[in-house]
Amino acid sequence: MRGGLRSRLFQAIGVVVLICVALTIGLGLVLTRRAVQKATLQDLAHQVDLIAPSLRNSVASAKNSLEQLTPYFKQQHEQWLTNQAELLPTRAQDRLAHLLPAQGTIDYNGVAEYFAAQPLNPGTFILLRPQSTAGARWSPYIWGLLIAAGAGGLLAAIAALLLARRISRPVDRIAAAARSLTRGTHPEPVPVEGAAEIATLAIAFNDLVEQLQRAQEAERNFLLSVSHELKTPLTAIRGYAEAVQDGVVDPREAAATVTAEARRLERLVKDLLDLARMNRTDFSVHNAEIDLAEVVEDAVRRYQPQAAGFGVSLHAVTDGPAPADADADRVLQVVSNLVENALRLTQPGGEVRVVAAPGELRVEDTGPGLLESDRERAFDRFYLHERYGRERPVGTGLGLAIVKELTLAMGGSVDVESRPGELTVFTVRLRTPVAAREELVAQ
Repeated sequence: MRGGLRSRLFQAIGVVVLICVALTIGLGLVLTRRAVQKATLQDLAHQVDLIAPSLRNSVASAKNSLEQLTPYFKQQHEQWLTNQAELLPTRAQDRLAHLLPAQGTIDYNGVAEYFAAQPLNPGTFILLRPQSTAGARWSPYIWGLLIAAGAGGLLAAIAALLLARRISRPVDRIAAAARSLTRGTHPEPVPVEGAAEIATLAIAFNDLVEQLQRAQEAERNFLLSVSHELKTPLTAIRGYAEAVQDGVVDPREAAATVTAEARRLERLVKDLLDLARMNRTDFSVHNAEIDLAEVVEDAVRRYQPQAAGFGVSLHAVTDGPAPADADADRVLQVVSNLVENALRLTQPGGEVRVVAAPGELRVEDTGPGLLESDRERAFDRFYLHERYGRERPVGTGLGLAIVKELTLAMGGSVDVESRPGELTVFTVRLRTPVAAREELVAQ
C-alpha cells in the first residue's frame, strides 16, 4: 500500500512534468524558429541596404560591382539577382513598385529561399539565401532547449519524489498506527504534519484513538464494578447456604438473607439489562405530548405500600396538568428509580415529595443528602454505591445512571441539589410542547 501510494504520486507528478516539458520544448522550438527566420531576413535586408545605394550611384558598373562581391556572397551561401522582380510574391512586387524595400520567402529553382530586395530605379536588386542555412544558426538554440528541458525534468523528478515521500509518510504512519490498533495495542499519537487534509486526518485519528482508550477504560471499570457487585450477593448467598448445610445458622434467618440478596441480585441484573438495552443501536424513545401529573400520581400510587413499610410519607404534588414532550413509559421508569432511591435513603418519619410542573418534575426527600463534591458524579455508574455503600442502604449503583441515560434520550436533562441532612432534590427537565410553552408565556 505504501509503495503503491508513493509510486502513484510519483508517476502522476512525472506525467504532468513530462507533458509540461514537451509543451515547453515545442513552444520554444516554434518561437526560436521564428526568431531565427526574423534575424535572417533582417540580416539580408541590412546587406541589401548597404549594397543598393552604391548600385544606384554607379548603375553602369553595377554588374561588375556585384560580380566582385560574388565570392563574399558564396561564403554566405547567397546569390544575387537583378531586374527579376516578377519572381517575388505579389505583395513584394507592389512594395518595390512604390520604391519600398521588400523581404520574405520564395521558391527559386526548387529551393526554399529567404530574400531581401531594393528598387534601383531602374531595375531591382534581390539577394537570396537558402532557408536550409538557417538550421545551422538555430541548432545551438535547440540544444540549449533540450539541455534545459533535461535539467528541468531531472529537478522535477527529484522534487516529485520528495513530494511523494512527504505526502505518503504521514499516511504511512497513520496506516501503521491503525494496524497497531487492530492488533489491540494502543499506538502513540501520530504527528500532525503535512498538508491540511493529511493533518486533519492525523488529528481525527488521534481523537479516535483517545476516545477508544476512554471507552475501553470505562468498559473495564464498568466490568470491574459489575463483577464486584455480583460477587457481593453471591458470596452472601453461598455463605449462608454453607452455614445452613453445616447447621450453624437458623434456616429461617438464612432464607431471609438469601431472599434479600437474591432480590438485590435480581435488581442488579435488571439494571444491567436496562443499560445494555439503552446502549444498543436500536434503542429508541417515542416522544409525545404527555401529562407529567398523571405519571407522577401513577408512580406514587405504586410505591405507597413500600413507603408505608418504610414509615416514610410519600406525596404527589401537582397543580393541574403538567404537559411535556416525552415518552410516558420512560418517564415512569425515571420517576420510579428516583422514588425508590429516595424511599431507601429517607429515615422513618421522613418525607418524599414528587412534584410535577410543565416540562419539569422533582423528587424531594429528607434523607442524608449528598456532599457538594459528590453531586457532579452522582449519576456515574456505581459511584454512590462505592461512596456510601457501607453507610447507607443504597441500591445497585445503577439506578441514577439509568435515570440520566433515559432523560438524555428523551432530549432532557437531570441534576441534583442537596443540603445534607435537610433536603435533596432531583430535578428532571423535559421539552415543553409549543402550545403549552406559548400559554405559559402569555400568563
